[in-house]
Parts: sequence; structure tokens; C-alpha cells
Amino acid sequence: MPALSTGPGNDTDLYELLAALPSQLRPHVDRQEDQTFLRDMFGEKSLHSLMKIHEKLQQFEKQCPSPVLHTAASLADDLAEDLQSKPMDSETRELLKLLSRPHVKSLLSVHDTVAQKSYDPELPPLPDDIDDDEDSVKIIRLVKNKEPLGATIKRVENTGAVVVARIMRGGAADRSGLIHVGDELREVNGIPVEDKKPEEIIHILAQSQGAIIFKIIPGINEDTNSKEPKMFVRTLFDYDPNEDKAIPCKEAGLPFKKGDVLQIMSLDDATWWQAKLEGDANARAGLIPSRHFQERRFALRRPVTLVHPQRNSNRRLYEGTVKSEEMEEDAESGPHVNGFYIAGLRRSFRLSRKDRKTNKSMYECQKSEHYDMADVPTYEEVTPYRRQSSDKYRLVVLVGPVGVGLNELKRKLLVSDPQHYGVTVPHTTRAKRSQETDGVEYHFISKHLFETDIQNNKFIEHGEYKGNYYGTSLDSIRSVLMKNKVCLLDVQSHTIKHLRTSEFKPFVIFVKPPPIERLRETRKNGKVISSKDDRGSAKSFTEEDFQEMISAAQMMENQHGHLFEKVIVNDDLVTAFNEMKTVLKKLEVETHWVPVSWMHS
Repeated sequence: MPALSTGPGNDTDLYELLAALPSQLRPHVDRQEDQTFLRDMFGEKSLHSLMKIHEKLQQFEKQCPSPVLHTAASLADDLAEDLQSKPMDSETRELLKLLSRPHVKSLLSVHDTVAQKSYDPELPPLPDDIDDDEDSVKIIRLVKNKEPLGATIKRVENTGAVVVARIMRGGAADRSGLIHVGDELREVNGIPVEDKKPEEIIHILAQSQGAIIFKIIPGINEDTNSKEPKMFVRTLFDYDPNEDKAIPCKEAGLPFKKGDVLQIMSLDDATWWQAKLEGDANARAGLIPSRHFQERRFALRRPVTLVHPQRNSNRRLYEGTVKSEEMEEDAESGPHVNGFYIAGLRRSFRLSRKDRKTNKSMYECQKSEHYDMADVPTYEEVTPYRRQSSDKYRLVVLVGPVGVGLNELKRKLLVSDPQHYGVTVPHTTRAKRSQETDGVEYHFISKHLFETDIQNNKFIEHGEYKGNYYGTSLDSIRSVLMKNKVCLLDVQSHTIKHLRTSEFKPFVIFVKPPPIERLRETRKNGKVISSKDDRGSAKSFTEEDFQEMISAAQMMENQHGHLFEKVIVNDDLVTAFNEMKTVLKKLEVETHWVPVSWMHS
């Protein structure tokens, strides 16, 4: 291969040699594709421009020009002062105006900096009286902008030393790589901090602008190059660091709302995790309470109270009238009764007022009300999930207070696409009527078999009404899903957790009533069915009914709101239906966050 050089004295320009290289290399290249690649690469205009710049820099280096002076800024000031005392003409005024402009002053200042070659930061000299046995001292200079430094400090009780407690991932201190956890802080901008409280040191840092110079004694160098954890959690509570008295540094805290997804950046501290909002372009992490710490705080502040079933649970809202309580029982089995707001099979599973003393046996297989009070929702580890065409549809769970129109929404979904949506067929021990078909309105089974299934935990919800058992079984859910349909299931809110399995992957929608003023307005013609008498007479809504609906909805949100993935306010039935239809469509085609346990089971 011919030798090419551009040494001293060679008048051939580099970019001309680049243009000649492809032809000189052709005998050494076999493939046409390689020749084309070399021709394009060496003929690139940007590469030629870089070569020209390289040549100019080489010429500059050979000439070694030296500045005439390095005090151009002060010379300009002196000139302006002299001109002020001279007679003013148009040229003098123009020159004074030019010299007073900020960009001209900045240009002269930069000229002086370059002329003096003062590019490196000026660090204070080390003291001459350092003892050989004294710990090694490190001088660090960080340039502070508007963002926090991203580090917290604490005082070690037994030694009194002020040390770095944590480094926030992605912050200025972390990016510098110069400050580490355990480093002892001696000075900040020349101010000794050994006798100062951490709050006073933080105040000094907050008041400092531009460069901040730290004098530190390096701590024990532990392995801090651990890989960034790929752990994501869904938050199950709201958090505002400004209201948290326990957080080490409020400015370092990360606020979030219930339902946000966070990426956990560090679990090193048992009390305070580091996290950032998933998808946030800001790489800097913030402090959040750890799961264990937050669970302890919740457990200490939560009162232990028993939650009674909604007092009005035996009432139903209808748009029209109903012949008798017997017809209401039939209507509960499915969507075949048109024109009604039907609250679902749950009436048969709930206790009447006279049976409240026996609530120990209610939902005996779940014991969910007492179990709820032991739950302390903080974080749930999640992972992205998108349904594949071969997967079963996710179970859609609908919850809401009685009278909110829950079942009317479910009915409209079924009518809109009966081939795509389906509902469960409940079980009962009552006798089959002449117009009924086993497996259509109900699965009719014996009392002994029903009680056996209760003992084997085969029911999601079950209860007794007028001496007969009613229940929704797990197998009835599976039956709908096996038909490649979306199963719509309305349950009481404390049943949700028992459905949250990898098999069903439930998506929970909470149907919420509008404010009470809108309830009075939109339900003024509505009727409720009372179970106080056997006739099941329809009566207009009362103010007490509205109050109980609002109260029940509030209780559901307070106790189980962390399990709701979508909240729909049923202010207007058509609007709420369209919103639900859109949500369910996205559920089938978009990626959602689900518990990690669902994917690893």
C-alpha cells in the first residue's frame, strides 16, 4: 500500500489526500460494496471540513501567537473614562456606546481569560502543617446550578463527625462521581462545619451560588457501582414530602399520587428508598418512605373498627316499576330484564338488617371484612403486561354502592356486544320454577352440595336469603373466560383481593355516584325496592338513600381504593357507558402495569 504522509513541509492538503485515497486503495479492495463504502466515507463533506480545521489549528500551533496584553477589559474601562472628559462628537459617543455594551465587555473578559490561560479552577492550597498521620483530605469543587446537589448529611453520634448519609441517584453529586456515602465533611467554601448542625450546613449550601468547594475526608470505599435496579412499584397511597416530619430532607423528597408507577433506584437505606416517576425524563431520584417504614406508620395511625355492610343493601333502584320481590330475584340473574337499574345478585349474598348478628358466617370462606383491616397498602411491585391474542381476556370487576346504576352499565355492555361480553350464572339451592332452565338463570344444586362447596372455597361470594343459599362460583367465571369472552363481574369491594390472581388478572372499575346535588337532580324519578314487606313495593328515593349511597362510596374508596384501576362517575348513564366502553377497549390492546406475581406464577 502506498505510504501517505502530511508531515512538516508537505504542501499537500489533508482533504485532497482524502479525496485521492479511494482510488489509491482500489487495488487492495476486492468487493465493490467496500469500494463504495470507502468512497462515500472519504468523500464526506463534513470529514473534509474537519480536516481543514485540523490544518488551521496546526498552523496556529506553529505560529504560537502571543497576546499583546491580558488586560483588555481594564484598558477599555480606562479608555471610556478618558473619553468622558474629552469634547463629545458623534464618533466619541459611538465608541463610548460600543464599549458600554454587555456583549463587548464579555468578549474582552473572555479574551483576558484566554490570554492568561486560566482555564483550570483555582483550588485553595493545602495547609503546610498537615500531620503525616492525619487522614487524607480531598478537595472537591462542584458547580451548582438551580438543581439540588442531590446528597443528604447526618451527624454520627459517637464521633460527632458530619458525614454524607446518601447520594441521590442521578443528582449532581452522583453524576460527579466525587462524593460518596460515608465521606466526612470538614469545610464548605472555607467554612469549618465540624461544630455545626446539619441544618446549618444545609443553609450554607442553599445560600451558595456557582462553584462550591468541599473539603472532605474520604470514607471507607465500598462497592457503589451496583447495577440500577429494574424494580417498578405502583403506589397505593398519596405522599407529600412537605408534610412528612420524618423525612431527612424535604427538598429531596419525591411527591406522588395513588396509582403512580415508580422506578425504584436504590434500596440501600432500610427507611428511605430512592425512586423516580416511571417515564419521567428527569433522571434525578427522590426520597420516598420504604415499604417497611410506611407500613409501620400506617399500622400505628389506623384505627381498628369493624365495617358493617351497607345499611340499605336490600334496596334496588329501578327506572320503572316491578311486580313483586319474586321478579326482582329473577332480574338479578342477568340482563334479560330490560329498562331496569339492577344491582345484581349481591342482594341475596348480603345480610338483611335482622340477620346482622350472624355476619360471622357471611363470606365465611374469605373472612374479608376482618382481613381488610389487617391490610396496610403501601407499594405493589408491578411489571408491564400486554394481552396476547392467545391469552384469555382479563376479568373485568365492577364495584360500586347500591343504586349507583352499576348493573345498568353492565347490561348496556352486554347488549352492545353479546358475543364479546358475558356474565356468570349464579348458584342457588331454591327450587327451580317452571319457566326457568338449569344453567341459564341459575345453577340449581342441593343444600348439601352448596355447603360442601362453601367449605372447599369454591364461591367468591355467597349468602342466604329466605332460607335459600345463593352464590357466585369461581367455576362460573372460568366458564365465561373459556368461551373467549370478557367476563363482567360485579362484587362487593372487599371481595376484590380474592380475585387478584394470575389466573384472572382482574381489572377493577369503581362506579362512583356524582355529588349529592346531582343525585337529587338525576334520580328524582327513580324508585327503590324495599324488602321490608313481601310485596317489594317501589318507593321514591329519599334524602337518606342519597346520603347512604355517598357514604358507602366514600367507605369503599377509603378501604379499597388502592385496588381500583379506573374510577367512573355515573353522572350521566350514556356518558359513563361510553367511557367504560373506551376503557375496556384499551384494556385489550394497550400495555398496562400488573402485579409481578401475576407474571411469575
